[in-house]
Amino acid sequence: MNSQLRSKIFLITMSIIAVLTAWYSLEWLDRYILTLNSSAKEITQRADLYADEQKTIEIFEKASPSVVYITTAQRVRDYWSRNVFSIPRGEGSGFIWDAYGHVVTNFHVIDGVSEATVWLNNGKSYQASLVGVSPAHDLAVLKIDMSSDTPSPLNIGTSKDLKVGQSVYAIGNPFGLDYSLTSGIVSALDRTLNVGNGLDIEHLIQTDAAINPGNSGGPLLDSAGRLIGINTAIYSPSGAYAGIGFAVPVDTINRVVPNIIKNGRYIRASIGVVVSKDVNRMITSNLNIEGVVILDVKPNSSAHLAGLRGSRVSRYENVIVGDIITGIDGKNIKSISNLFSKLDEYNIGDKVTLDILRNEDSIQVDLILEGE
Repeated sequence: MNSQLRSKIFLITMSIIAVLTAWYSLEWLDRYILTLNSSAKEITQRADLYADEQKTIEIFEKASPSVVYITTAQRVRDYWSRNVFSIPRGEGSGFIWDAYGHVVTNFHVIDGVSEATVWLNNGKSYQASLVGVSPAHDLAVLKIDMSSDTPSPLNIGTSKDLKVGQSVYAIGNPFGLDYSLTSGIVSALDRTLNVGNGLDIEHLIQTDAAINPGNSGGPLLDSAGRLIGINTAIYSPSGAYAGIGFAVPVDTINRVVPNIIKNGRYIRASIGVVVSKDVNRMITSNLNIEGVVILDVKPNSSAHLAGLRGSRVSRYENVIVGDIITGIDGKNIKSISNLFSKLDEYNIGDKVTLDILRNEDSIQVDLILEGE
């Protein structure tokens, strides 16, 4: 084989090797780039997940120092020795309202108890005194004497602009397991819950965030860590979490709590009439109407000054129905709970216009709301 032929074979061989090397290099480069892209995507996904988790962690770490654990006791007297001692009654949650040591919780957490102890997440405990309550809103205010290291109050949000589907976070002490965090969404708005004794709590937030016994009185927070409600009840055949919880909205809390702190009790706006749920249900059912029947008008009240008329019983013991309230400022009134709920939206001294059904005639009456 001459040298010229060998040179040609060598060149062809080198060309083939070069092509194969280039092809392999490109394939390896593609695989490398694909691997890098895949790794970058995985890193991004992990970063997104971590950011979401970090947000939840920050909400809990910022809010939990302001959440308290409440234990209650009942004083009893021994029948034989006549000695007085305390026995545990129950437990619940609450949160710091202001720098003066006011603590907000549910009324049912402290209802009927003699003593309440407030525990902070730093392990310190304080005997609490009762400032006042509003059973109609299932709210109570306690006070503890604290030093200068009082935890900061929770940031206050709003509830009027809540949307179904928003993320929410509940902090509390379910079954005595202190400082537990659960999360969920706003499941529904403007719910009404009957809490017994003829009381209905209206405008409640419904959530699927896990709420169990012991969570009562704890805060419900939005994704910015702001207070939007106070966990108050669950709907469950067993008494434990079943996917439906309720919270009193913060707009109600923000209206009721300062009133309690100022007056020692909740003083709501009133029109100065006497009503009864049982009697109202019977009369409106018989008349096939919706509204609130005025049974009596209090002397020198706003209703008296506006000329409203109460009901009376004839000599033959027949009920002669007085005025029936069917609306306030154009908003329909269907029941006594509905009436109280609407009045809650006003302040003492506000002027309102009542829609009245009187002897089958519809009239309007203006009056100034008073305190009750």
